[in-house]
Amino acid sequence: MSRPARAVAVPVPGGDLQVGVWDASDAGEPGGDAPTIMAIHGVTSSHLAWELLAEQLPGVRIVAPDLRGRGRSNELEGAAGMVRHADDLAAVSRGLGLGPVVVVAHSMGAFVAMVFAARHPDLVARLVLVDGGLPLDAPAGLSPDELVDVILGPTAARLTLRFDSTADYLDFWRPHPAFQNDWSPALERYLAYDLVPAVGESSASGGLLLRPATSYATTVEDTIDINTTSTIADAVAALHRPATLVTVPRGLQNEEPGLYPEPYLQGLLAANPAIVHERWPDFNHYTVVLSDAGAARLAALVRRELAQAPAERPLAR
Repeated sequence: MSRPARAVAVPVPGGDLQVGVWDASDAGEPGGDAPTIMAIHGVTSSHLAWELLAEQLPGVRIVAPDLRGRGRSNELEGAAGMVRHADDLAAVSRGLGLGPVVVVAHSMGAFVAMVFAARHPDLVARLVLVDGGLPLDAPAGLSPDELVDVILGPTAARLTLRFDSTADYLDFWRPHPAFQNDWSPALERYLAYDLVPAVGESSASGGLLLRPATSYATTVEDTIDINTTSTIADAVAALHRPATLVTVPRGLQNEEPGLYPEPYLQGLLAANPAIVHERWPDFNHYTVVLSDAGAARLAALVRRELAQAPAERPLAR
């Protein structure tokens, strides 16, 4: 890891939101003059989802929060939901003096980005939405837990598990079908960061157990908001910023179809002709961000978006 992120705490309702900031390698002091993007991770993820992208963009400052209920923001008090996340991002943007920036967002983060752009358009220049952001084709009439299971499956079930060590957690992930050709040291760092102590829970040998940092309750809350309310549809209707949607053909378990199967995707695009669409056939829902090849292709797209963004510089911090 040649370019570590520095940690910044930003006050939000319920506590401090933890933010990772990769400073540009040629910007001098932290917070110096450099093009800046805000990067928003997925539903059970963290800011370290963007480490590989940061390696590909050494001249770009990347501001990447751990969303409420995830990473080191997992103990923030209060309800979540897309509006709360969007307002947390506004606090980050204003707290760090960012001004309007290109927002790059993956999975659930793309839905947060949509609401962020609708509620705080002065803070968003352009959107890059990676396999998320437009409504999913979720089945109706399910209970909250059933809805989470249908959409996230083992991704959500993992949140209830406990592990004796980081090594055990990595071993749990190694057979995952999404990463069979893309296991890396960066992925191991990302997974290790996901673990926090399971307070009050001990192993058979008396050691403290570890658990995934993401709150299952917050995951349910966010999934319900995305799929059973008008929050996302309203945000899409209110979108007045250039947006590019990247989709991939394979999902969270490397299965086909992915989150946006044909012809459902074509219907979405026809209904939203202002959104530019790119289909990247060589990736699944994870590797589009969490692989060297995915990060390289995403970095090229980010460079194009930055070149088209308003030439406004962030304030220093």
